[in-house]
Amino acid sequence: MSETGIMMRTRRQIPLGWHPHDRSAIGLQHHTVCRVAQRIIKNGRGFSQSVFDEKGTAAIEFGMVAAFLCLLLVGLVDFGMGYWEQIQVGNAARAGAEYAVFDGWNQSGITAAATSATSLSSIAATPAPTKTYGCPSASGGITAAAFGSSCTGGGTAGTYVTVNTQAFYSTLFTYPGIAKTLTLTASTTVRID
Repeated sequence: MSETGIMMRTRRQIPLGWHPHDRSAIGLQHHTVCRVAQRIIKNGRGFSQSVFDEKGTAAIEFGMVAAFLCLLLVGLVDFGMGYWEQIQVGNAARAGAEYAVFDGWNQSGITAAATSATSLSSIAATPAPTKTYGCPSASGGITAAAFGSSCTGGGTAGTYVTVNTQAFYSTLFTYPGIAKTLTLTASTTVRID
């Protein structure tokens, strides 16, 4: 302490360069001020614009990216909802075919099983379930044949039931090149005897 009551600083108390009145600190402050002044002169703008430019750019970039990501998210949700409804339409067709396997040919029963298999309000068994006689072919279809006749690949011709289902899905937004209302269809064919 000095006679005036003010404590004098020693090197051990405050390291050199940390006090605002040290020559090295004054030099650093002067150097920083010079760099800012040179940047203002080089860019030809006032001080207020040069301070806020970087923050404003980040906000604009974030806004553009966030808007794009939100649009992408909405599109993914819309696609996911449509895909879920397509799965439900396929499940309805399989439910109608399962009814035919266990209960035989009953067109109204198959239709009722298909339409009640899901909670979709627009589900319909359209076109109506059909019964055909034939043999399975290598191309993936059924070749018409009389019931009980011999098939070319071996075995006998059987009874096949085809169950068709459809529903309509309206997208959340209108997309370029995609209709606002889409028709979702599914078909399942099973041998019942």
